Amino acid sequence: MLVNCFRIVSISLSLQANRTQSLNYGCIVENHETNEVLHFVEKPSTFVSDIINCGIYLFTPDIFGQPHWVFQKNQQIQEELTNGKQMPEVIRLEQDIFTTLAGQKKLVVYKTQHFWSQIKSAGSAIYASRLYLKQYHQSHPERLATNQDGTPKIIGDVYIHPTANIDPSAVLGPNVSIGKGVIIGGGVRVRESIILHGAVLQDHCCVLNSIVGWDSTVGKWARVEGTPSDPNPNDPYAKIDSETLFRDGGLTPSITILGCNVSIPSEVIIRNSIVLPHKDLNRSFQNQIIL
Repeated sequence: MLVNCFRIVSISLSLQANRTQSLNYGCIVENHETNEVLHFVEKPSTFVSDIINCGIYLFTPDIFGQPHWVFQKNQQIQEELTNGKQMPEVIRLEQDIFTTLAGQKKLVVYKTQHFWSQIKSAGSAIYASRLYLKQYHQSHPERLATNQDGTPKIIGDVYIHPTANIDPSAVLGPNVSIGKGVIIGGGVRVRESIILHGAVLQDHCCVLNSIVGWDSTVGKWARVEGTPSDPNPNDPYAKIDSETLFRDGGLTPSITILGCNVSIPSEVIIRNSIVLPHKDLNRSFQNQIIL
């Protein structure tokens, strides 16, 4: 019915957020009967709506006529403000195009009830992985590891690539993804982490709230640990916050990331740090970026 009633140019995916966090997103005011977008504001300074833009769109070819019209309009305004001198122009989809289409029966919204999360920080990658594992648990449970004789102990949702080699005495989960060709030794503990392909976790090391990069090695009895940045579990509409990399002159505590081909020696602790690729560490680090 919407397509027959409106000359639709774009359909935007949206969902509901809480009032405070909605200010961090594009906010949509809709007609609840027709789903037409009546008003669109990108990151408003005051509360507009708790329906937020998910950044996923379906366009008709008519969308390509909109930037040209917006460009000409903006150039005309700039010429008036700069005494006829044309300035370089940048067309922004949300701020320029969507605000123009709103209220013209050209933009409608589709509200989803499925999980959604933005990925603007390293911490959000762990949270997004948890959401996918939860989805697998509901729709494809056969993809997740289970407790069996001669296999590692599994807690919660855990994905293990068929080529991974894991000692039966290891404990994995909840919310762990093990990539292709990963080797995990005896007594290893992994929780809330992503272990990418080719990584090696040696005996009795511990990896918590971290991402271990491709072909990296964590030594025996070493500890790699980060700080989770999860949304409020008591608020069904809460979203993960996009925190800045630095706060109060220091690195904001977040998950620990090991780039590819990083070597962590035995019996050290790496906490709340980012280690760039191809680094061989020789001591413990905390709240640092290791270049």
